[in-house]
Amino acid sequence: MHYSLFIRCLAEFFGTAIMVALGNGSVANVELKGTKGFHGGWVLIGFGYGIGVMIPALMFATISGAQINPAMTIALAVTGSFPWKEVIPYVVSQLLGAILGQVLIILAYSPYYNKTTNSEAILGTFATIDAAHSKLNGFINEFIGTFLLVFGALFITVDKVDSRADFIGLGFLVMCLVISFGGPTGPALNPARDFGPRLLHAIWPFKLKGSSQFSYSWVPILAPILGATAATTIYQNVFN
Repeated sequence: MHYSLFIRCLAEFFGTAIMVALGNGSVANVELKGTKGFHGGWVLIGFGYGIGVMIPALMFATISGAQINPAMTIALAVTGSFPWKEVIPYVVSQLLGAILGQVLIILAYSPYYNKTTNSEAILGTFATIDAAHSKLNGFINEFIGTFLLVFGALFITVDKVDSRADFIGLGFLVMCLVISFGGPTGPALNPARDFGPRLLHAIWPFKLKGSSQFSYSWVPILAPILGATAATTIYQNVFN
């Protein structure tokens, strides 16, 4: 069944919102003081993000493709697998969805944001922070992580949009990437997942929120787009 652009964008909006709510929600559970999962560890975040990607993929793959990632959308357009005229509507839908997902986290965890005095822990529930304070290190990490995400996703889901098992595999791929490459940056692997919540962090009146670190924000935008484009280009020209 072919869905209209509006319905597909709506699916991208809700899909990205769910992904951010479940993924960054797991970060909030681990990082914010007083929660049940406080100091629960990085593996808990890996599970949250893996399942956070898997669920909207299962829900919306047959409607919009469940791209829920501007890097994927742009990369598919670059390689001719997605129409350029639909890129902006998809990306805007993804960005707005990411903001909605983050709003849900703020509402759910409001008392714990007020208890938390570590400003970087608060920012970490919104956006990525390069642990080494190096934009180069962050760029390399985001490029590699997104390349592996998109390269793996293309193989896992090719011609199998009706297979639930394939999207479960995608969830495990994301989980592994967060656990394996999460130490240096977070990671984002998705411009909307980082930039939308970072914008919200900048305007939300937290008591001790600290800097939104916009000087770093270009890294989780550009590096994932280039990593995803490299992955789709190799896939299209070598394996497809």
